[in-house]
Amino acid sequence: MLTEVVQFCASDTRRQFRPLLILLFSHAINGLGSSWPTKQRDALLEDPAAALDSPLTRPDILSVWHPSMPTHTASFAGVFHLRPACLDAPPPTPAPAPAPAPTSYIPALASPSCLLPTQRRLAQIVEMIHVATILHDEMKDNDNDNGISTSGGNSLCILFSGFLMGRASLGLSHFGEAEASELFAAVLANQAEGGMMRVHDMDTYLCKACLTTASLIAKGARAAAILSGCAHDTAMWQDVAYAYGRNVGIAYQLVEDVLRGPARARVTGPVLFAAEEHPELRPLIRRDLAGEGDVEKARDCVSRSQGVERTCALALSYAEKAREALALLPDSEHKSALDVLALMAATRT
Repeated sequence: MLTEVVQFCASDTRRQFRPLLILLFSHAINGLGSSWPTKQRDALLEDPAAALDSPLTRPDILSVWHPSMPTHTASFAGVFHLRPACLDAPPPTPAPAPAPAPTSYIPALASPSCLLPTQRRLAQIVEMIHVATILHDEMKDNDNDNGISTSGGNSLCILFSGFLMGRASLGLSHFGEAEASELFAAVLANQAEGGMMRVHDMDTYLCKACLTTASLIAKGARAAAILSGCAHDTAMWQDVAYAYGRNVGIAYQLVEDVLRGPARARVTGPVLFAAEEHPELRPLIRRDLAGEGDVEKARDCVSRSQGVERTCALALSYAEKAREALALLPDSEHKSALDVLALMAATRT
């Protein structure tokens, strides 16, 4: 199962969209935060692997393995004893105090452009959460449009989804940024709320797209700004990141629904627009295309309407809003790449 997921992520270029956005935005914003010197200094002083991969808690506790528990099963017959404290052990040697950060820093893009280890890890975490969501949704909808084999069974896929979520949460805990952790906790709540929404009109459809897809992208971009040191007097860059990610995310989902087409229990933009030209679709929408022949009839109506064209036009309008948010950033090659990425999200085929 793990091998299939790794191959799935590496082979499909769509899986690169979210990590690419996070990395590009990190490049486009690093240096603009008032705390950037501190973030950069900490990254240079620490070993990235030790800082991001070493557990904060004792490994035997994280693995639910009691420190004094023998390896044979007979240990369950008796009580567990606490490991005695070593009172004579010398106190740990304190780490040397880091050099103070400069106090007269004038925010400007980092030159040469660079990424922080935490931002690279953030891009990985965003995609881990996305893949975990795909696994869970495909089990819920019995839908395999995303290309992951479910031969291991629904239970195994749901368990692996939980494993990915757990590893992502561990990674977030090593950032030392409570706000970043809060953002991703909100993402999980957003996705659950969006998954429970029933779409009967365009307003609820766009709200669902925002909760299930755009939330992860928007909050991931905002977390990249937080990790770059954009706080207090430079917190506006967090809002720029969020606005860009939210609008690109909605555009991406609109086009994704065009490419996938109508499906059982999935009312999308093209179907809602088609219903304006074909009123006979409205009862089908109210029952979530769950009746016999509903999906086929919806596809026929969409093909005889302007539903696809209007949905693509709406996606392009969200992409333009994302590009407007980018206008606030200083010019750079990474800003230009983000501009192109927004257009690609709305025009891909």
